[in-house]
Amino acid sequence: MSTPKISLLLATRKRPEMLKRSLFSLIDNATDPSRIEMMLGFDDDDQETVEWAQENILPELDARGVEYVIMSFERLGYIRLNEYYNELALNADGDWLLFWGDDAIMETQGWDDRILDHDGQFHVLRVKTHNEHPLAIFPIVPKEWVELFGYFSPHSLNDNWISQVAYMANRLENIEVTVTHDRFDLTGNNNDENFQNRPMLEGNPADPRDFHHPSWTARRQHDTEKLCLYLKDKGEDISWWENVKIGQQDPWARLRLNDPNKQMMQFNLPRDLIK
Repeated sequence: MSTPKISLLLATRKRPEMLKRSLFSLIDNATDPSRIEMMLGFDDDDQETVEWAQENILPELDARGVEYVIMSFERLGYIRLNEYYNELALNADGDWLLFWGDDAIMETQGWDDRILDHDGQFHVLRVKTHNEHPLAIFPIVPKEWVELFGYFSPHSLNDNWISQVAYMANRLENIEVTVTHDRFDLTGNNNDENFQNRPMLEGNPADPRDFHHPSWTARRQHDTEKLCLYLKDKGEDISWWENVKIGQQDPWARLRLNDPNKQMMQFNLPRDLIK
């Protein structure tokens, strides 16, 4: 049998030093770096970062026995961030897909072991991040997720989408892995063009692009139903979702338990399903 692999999905732009720090925090803390596949996406108008990576990152990945795939994209911007990750995910070979950012720093030694402990299971894995955030900010999904849906996420808020579907289906699993999210509003670092130009697609449900617009809420519920039917065919227990549908289970009960600082309470999470 081949060794299970973890595919790291990372779209990056104009952050060469951050990119290197982020990638090698993963490699340096992995039990076996050779079972990691780096799926790296660059904009085709960011040749400077590509060339820097070719000189300063790729040779060391080769020396450490880490597989990598470089993909070039016409610049899509943050508003279409999911399209980068969808393409990276569809081309990945790993059994597990790790959503990652160039402002993320792995803190846990043996993090790859903690993921592979869940081989053969269909769970979305949630690492520990800033202020005990209840979402899977850097979600880890089995390859089956992409095979089932045909995408990693249909919305640019990738982490939020995957987390909400996982919570509604009762398929989110916490793992003992800690990641630092070195983002300006969290740490005071990296107040660059990438951070400043992020569109805010959450908080205005009247906007059709907003994550909480009724059309997106309905689609998440549709994805949850599709996931649960798939799991039922595999003989898995889907009673949580069945009880959600008849109003006997709060779909966000586990999210609330994972949210001691009430970071998600600012949003009106739907209790009732859209028919």
